[in-house]
Amino acid sequence: MMKVVLKLEYLDDKVKQKVMKKVSVVEGVDSMSIDTKDKKLTVTGNVDPVVLVSKLKKLCHTEILSVGPAKEPEKKKDEPKKEDDKKKAAATAAIKAYPAPVLYQYQYQQPYPHYPTPVPAYQHYYSVEEDPNSCVIC
Repeated sequence: MMKVVLKLEYLDDKVKQKVMKKVSVVEGVDSMSIDTKDKKLTVTGNVDPVVLVSKLKKLCHTEILSVGPAKEPEKKKDEPKKEDDKKKAAATAAIKAYPAPVLYQYQYQQPYPHYPTPVPAYQHYYSVEEDPNSCVIC
């Protein structure tokens, strides 16, 4: 889960509605909100910020302000931790600090296959009898 904050430069509410439509279609978006006073768009979910900016750059000028992990609600801990729990917590903290890269479905596209070029229809092949300049030794 990532939290992406984008700064938008739009003039009217019509562009704001188009921005909301474009962002809602992007795969991995869980929630989004727009602060109309500061003109900031906040998106949470498993989404690439570069994809968001590339979608929105056709509508309005967009800048990435911040990208970071989404805040998770804190859990109440009543039981004291044991040494094993501390080791496990340290290991999970290291994993959370360096998350695995997110693989997107269309990240690696195959190039277009090479199709053979068709022979133009205007080519005409002459036989030996039709060509007056041909020389055949018999």
